[in-house]
Amino acid sequence: MTDSSQSTEITDLFIIGGGINGCGIARDAAGRGLSVTLAEKNDLASATSSASTKLFHGGLRYLEYFEFRLVQEALIEREVLLRAMPHISWPMRFVLPFHKDMRFDNTTPTSKLLTTFMPWMKGRRPAWLIRLGLFMYDTLGKRGILPGTTTVDLTRDEAGKPLQSKFKKAFEYSDCWVEDARLVVLNARDAESRGTEILTRTEVINATRHADHWEIRLRDLATGEEETRRAKMLVNAGGPWVADVLRQKLGQNSRENVRLVRGSHIVVPKLYDHGRCYFFQGQDGRIIFAIPYEEDFTLIGTTDADHPDPETKPVCTEEEQDYLVRFASNYFERPVTREQIVWTYSGVRPLYDDGASSASAATREYVLTLDTAQAPLLNVFGGKITTYRKLAEAALEKINEVFPELPEKWTAGVALPGGDFPVEGVTELGAKLAQDYPFLTPYAVRRLIRAYGTEAWDVLGDATTPSDLGEDFGATITARELDWTIQNEWVRSGEDYLWRRTKLGLRLDADARGAVNRYIEARITG
Repeated sequence: MTDSSQSTEITDLFIIGGGINGCGIARDAAGRGLSVTLAEKNDLASATSSASTKLFHGGLRYLEYFEFRLVQEALIEREVLLRAMPHISWPMRFVLPFHKDMRFDNTTPTSKLLTTFMPWMKGRRPAWLIRLGLFMYDTLGKRGILPGTTTVDLTRDEAGKPLQSKFKKAFEYSDCWVEDARLVVLNARDAESRGTEILTRTEVINATRHADHWEIRLRDLATGEEETRRAKMLVNAGGPWVADVLRQKLGQNSRENVRLVRGSHIVVPKLYDHGRCYFFQGQDGRIIFAIPYEEDFTLIGTTDADHPDPETKPVCTEEEQDYLVRFASNYFERPVTREQIVWTYSGVRPLYDDGASSASAATREYVLTLDTAQAPLLNVFGGKITTYRKLAEAALEKINEVFPELPEKWTAGVALPGGDFPVEGVTELGAKLAQDYPFLTPYAVRRLIRAYGTEAWDVLGDATTPSDLGEDFGATITARELDWTIQNEWVRSGEDYLWRRTKLGLRLDADARGAVNRYIEARITG
């Protein structure tokens, strides 16, 4: 960028926001032939899109709110996404322990209905109701890959070993894991390969609306330089900042708003040895997950709490940490303690504000509004990571009103970078990588395949010995991999690599994390 410069070119679509919605829309639009520029003021996936519970799921508990369309769309979408990214997403089984004292959130429509007709339940969530919900979960999704629900005898199954003895029975169902921040980066990479210009660390200062175009004033936060871009249409995918962008950056009046809901998670050393997840129900009617994480840890979350404003950095408060360890300890035989926590993270979900009485009850539906009074503006409110691709398709339907005769939908089943192999082919792919690079440890092979898929060979290149990969930073991190992410994945700091492109910050001490950061900064400035 050069100070006070103004581009004479005009792009079709300018997207504000480098989270999953912005990158998903950019990919879809570029694949249909539109010229696209995307600006993100921080790193890709630096906010909500790297702070999820890491699941592609239908949202079992949303059935209690009668969100049937949303649940069905998400359930069907799970398998579409699995086929497109088998390296960063995979099937998981979820164990839902049952006890007679399970309770509803008494504010849900289902609870109110049952209380009206069956007052003797007094807010209990009976086994038959859970099984009915799981039957719907299985049938709404039109499963092809994922197995259906089964009943588990916890007195015999290994899933019962870490739990308190009062839990005798459980239901087991399917959902999927996803590496959320990598999902964003892979969408951005695919969008770039189709012609999108991706600008990270680039702030939109303001945008001026004209009859037939937008003038967008940008600042490169690395250099301080400014320039003006022009676009025929603007997409506001600002996530938690969507309302602020609309009013403050774009100068538009709107009654549409988002409800900011903070979801916090804790990570502790591995609490059990098997590879299944737990779905725990609380006496307050809420639920949390306990999920195997990064091989040696367990992820526990999430909370639902209203968040004041997007500029307040979300953190897992002491109260939320206490809530999560207490919740989990109501199930595990060995109590979880605050002292076990090795990492916490929090994200702010920008839910469409439908006036719900509680954060848990706020709708997870997305809302897209198109304003064509002058140069067209599309605003993206809400959404969830599982339905990001469907949201992008819905956005393109709106965009098609401005750019008629766009090609048809195309993203379903089209692999993201590194995902061009069968869902069941991960083991075979890992074996081939180990054969081609026999000096890699088994852990390094698993990690590289799960991060890069078929592109792991591009990362490692012509290396024949460990020394060919350059400096070893620990936890299987090498200079060659860092260089590759700098060149291909917009990595500009240690935090980008250690906590978003990977979660290897969990495996390094402060000195080693500092060394990674210094190396990246030196490569960027050098």
